[in-house]
Amino acid sequence: MVDRYTVTVSTPGPMGATNAYVVGETDGLLIDPAGWQPELAAACAGTVSHVAVTHHHPDHVGGVKQYASEYDLTVWARAGRENAFETATGVHPDRSYYPGEQLPAAGGVEVLDTPGHAPEHTAFGVADGVLTGDSVVAEGSVAVAAPEGDMRAYLSSLRRLAARDPARLYPGHGPLVDTPRESCERLLEHRLDRESRIREAVKAGARTVAEIVDSAYEKDVSAVRDLAAATVITHLEKLVVESDIAWDGEYAVPR
Repeated sequence: MVDRYTVTVSTPGPMGATNAYVVGETDGLLIDPAGWQPELAAACAGTVSHVAVTHHHPDHVGGVKQYASEYDLTVWARAGRENAFETATGVHPDRSYYPGEQLPAAGGVEVLDTPGHAPEHTAFGVADGVLTGDSVVAEGSVAVAAPEGDMRAYLSSLRRLAARDPARLYPGHGPLVDTPRESCERLLEHRLDRESRIREAVKAGARTVAEIVDSAYEKDVSAVRDLAAATVITHLEKLVVESDIAWDGEYAVPR
């Protein structure tokens, strides 16, 4: 059983709300409590014993401390990221996990490695799908932006989710995804198309991030220009590793 609760957030985040999930009817797991909400709190009472997050962004962790205290929950964090988790949530984790492990909650919840949107990003596999955090959305695209975003890792995460082909995806924002493989492939195509535009912009003479943004985006991005620039940087970092371009952090040139 997976129940979704849409929690309004005051911190920056897509759509102004985050999906929190309660997994299991006994010894349950609370995932991504963005903040206190009466309906979610009622669902946790007597049902939930554990809490974990897909990643440490403020719009996913804002309620961890309050729920953990109110319901005496076992707090889980990704191994090796405990200090960052504590900084983000104000709570020192009780237990840690590695990707590939099963959390002893709700009859077993599989931890999946899905970095890209954030370096510590994980997803959680359940009987009828995967809780994907900010790896997948039903509409639009996912931000993969510098300094924490990693485009190579993100595309690999999408390919792993597509290969898994679960029945359903439970994203961190927006509606549920009933066509997981198609949605992952759509997001992959979107990113590879943007990569192609960036590569062509550099070949055509764009050198700075600002020049590449102007050339590689076909629509007006003035309202989100900083995000577009941070996204271009993650694409440039990927292209440097793959030897498609040279970039010294200021100027990009074709190889």
